[in-house]
Amino acid sequence: MKVHLRKKIANRVASGHPWIFANEVDKVEGTPEPGAIVDVFYGDGKFCGKGYYNQQSQIMVRLLTREKNVEINDEFFLNKIRQCWDYRQKLGYSENCRLVFGEADGLPQLIIDKFNDYFVIQTLALGIDLWKPALVKALETVFKPKGIYERNDVPVRELEGLPQQKGFLSQPFDTKIVINENGLKFHVDLENGQKTGYFLDQQDNRRAIQNIVKGADVLGAFTYTGTFEIHAGFYGAKSVLGLDISDNAVAQANRNAALNGLEDVVKFESANAFDVLKQWGKEGKKWDVVMLDPPAFTKSRANIQKAITGYKEINLRGMKLVKPGGFLVTSSCTNLVQAKLFLEIIEMAAKDARRPIRQVTFQAQSADHPIVWGMENTHYLKFLIVQVG
Repeated sequence: MKVHLRKKIANRVASGHPWIFANEVDKVEGTPEPGAIVDVFYGDGKFCGKGYYNQQSQIMVRLLTREKNVEINDEFFLNKIRQCWDYRQKLGYSENCRLVFGEADGLPQLIIDKFNDYFVIQTLALGIDLWKPALVKALETVFKPKGIYERNDVPVRELEGLPQQKGFLSQPFDTKIVINENGLKFHVDLENGQKTGYFLDQQDNRRAIQNIVKGADVLGAFTYTGTFEIHAGFYGAKSVLGLDISDNAVAQANRNAALNGLEDVVKFESANAFDVLKQWGKEGKKWDVVMLDPPAFTKSRANIQKAITGYKEINLRGMKLVKPGGFLVTSSCTNLVQAKLFLEIIEMAAKDARRPIRQVTFQAQSADHPIVWGMENTHYLKFLIVQVG
């Protein structure tokens, strides 16, 4: 089966990006089944690569290799998993990590998170979903895991004509596990937690607060299961208060604090952070360190302005609660808000708050989520610490 591209296509394909949109395809030879592997050729007839095909998707082909003589079979995926693991080990990730980060690892729309001996898989495109048995076999070969769980309960699958589903891809096991991170323990609910059960992408950034929280009164908002706040307590904060709108998240965060013997220092409460921060600002309350880690404010370009307004507002409110000389720790996981724009938003918030700021550190996601230049969706997390004057 062959897919021929138009003469005029985006430079991105030749530069290594794996996505080929339907409007870049000139003609398709034969009638490939949805999800089938096809050979792709440029408009001048030169070989472009091999990838999975889905006529129903806006992204008609997602390339897996640029090599003509590479066969896409079970062995291909086994070798890919081995390469991914080799890379993470070289960076020092031996226990918990994102083992496969989709396009950044040459496996478009595949996410695999490793929680010690347990693995969570997301196959977000039809092409990779069909290779699920091969992926499970590869994980069993390389890791001999205690369990593999599928978290495909995500709406994006429907764009590929796939159902939302979740369940065991190995023998059933207890999906409530405990992991170790930076010397701390955390409860992880693989079946019902957000995304794959736990946000591994901030694990390096959580260490970045180590010095600024010593002896400090710390406020955290959008805490989810409390990882930043519990790190703050572990690193010597005097008191830590965490807020989240979800009662379930707050209950798990308090359990996590107790698991680490920090329940006297670190406490969590259910609250709408937007409202509470505004109210406390009016009351003149102040903390040494304020930490903000909100969820993505938009997944579509149409709502980008709404996201910018949301980030500005929450950071403005956060800054107003920081004592002079204290610190604001803030993140954005909206990949449509790129790094430059995020910094501009923080600068606008500081101007409106009439508070001078200076950058302490500006980082991306942890290195097990590698960034590939030219693939915007791989560079999604922004993590910033500023001192607030």
